[in-house]
Amino acid sequence: MPVLLIGTLDTKGDELGFVRDRLQEAGIATLVVDVGSLNPPRIVPDLTREEVFRAAKTTLAEIQRQGDRGHAVTQAAAGITAIAKQFAQQGQLDGILALGGSAGTTIGTAAMRALPYGIPKIMVSTLASGQVSPFVGVRDIVMMHSVVDISGLNRLSKLVLGNAAQAMAGMVRAASETRRRAEADPKPLITATMFGVTTPCVEAGRAILESHGYEVLTFHATGVGGRTMEALIHDGLITGVLDVTTTELADELVGGVLTAGRDRLTAAAMKGIPQVISVGALDMVNFGPRATVPEKFRDRRFYQHNENITLMRTTPEENDQLGKEIAEKACAASGPTTIVLPLRGVSAIDAEGKPFWWPEADQALFQSIRNWISSDVKLVELDLHINDPAFATAITQELLTQLRKG
Repeated sequence: MPVLLIGTLDTKGDELGFVRDRLQEAGIATLVVDVGSLNPPRIVPDLTREEVFRAAKTTLAEIQRQGDRGHAVTQAAAGITAIAKQFAQQGQLDGILALGGSAGTTIGTAAMRALPYGIPKIMVSTLASGQVSPFVGVRDIVMMHSVVDISGLNRLSKLVLGNAAQAMAGMVRAASETRRRAEADPKPLITATMFGVTTPCVEAGRAILESHGYEVLTFHATGVGGRTMEALIHDGLITGVLDVTTTELADELVGGVLTAGRDRLTAAAMKGIPQVISVGALDMVNFGPRATVPEKFRDRRFYQHNENITLMRTTPEENDQLGKEIAEKACAASGPTTIVLPLRGVSAIDAEGKPFWWPEADQALFQSIRNWISSDVKLVELDLHINDPAFATAITQELLTQLRKG
């Protein structure tokens, strides 16, 4: 099975040819795909640009007639994504490697994000040392900095591209063993969400679930963590959800830096799998260094977690909105759903004597959930702090009960 090699061969043909040759020398089959649209390719592709644009339900002639570079990039991304998905669905894909600048990175990573976890994915990019979240999304993509522009072969670019080729060769050779080990003695997968301020709860819950034969995937609730968990649930890989830490909802509402987007807390509801939800770390909104906090929040209550992370306390008004959102999303679930409230505090710093202790704010959150929840969703209120061992036991046992009924 081949490794797909993706690039605009009118500008990156020599460089992609170099990678192809290194892979073939290593005994790895390749399939070179041309996603360019302007000048003639510098090397002969295995899949032509005409085929790529045809897969995007357009033609090269139409792309060239329009003369819109942005449109060409969008259509090339759509075409190679369709091609890569078809190869993967047929079990005919060992890996995918692309190289380029902003256009090549946009095109290559679009195809990578559409592929299943575990298929090796390497993007050699001039943009890899900057903000790569839009390119990586929630997939297992290796972003490799090209160091110099991908414009000609020289001693430095040969080193970088050669390393990329060898990295792909190593992943491909080890793929069967890697997959065998990952899939050995497969256990049902449970996802859990955690923050530093809810770690004791989640760690205790994970131990209980593992003792009952489940494998637990824990996601740090940093925005990308929540998005990744939601994606895995959408992919049908997850049996149940222990959603202890829903703090990303507060960042989305208030404007913090760790939002997981509007679709957080929706995948389990749509898939109908058992989920137990709590309100971990909804006492805080996350920002970077203190100087980056918007001026409009200057009179709010803050806690300096470290020099790079500033936490801002949520207000009763914000918690009222968060409670409604949680209740409404829980009520939309097609599977068993329970909300469990820790009445003595929702994080390590939301407890009597701690920096974010604000009973009125917590009560606004709890009361809003009570007001908006329907009878289809079970509500459990415990006179415990979220990090009390008894709370971890209770919330985990609730999920185990759902799983047994299912």
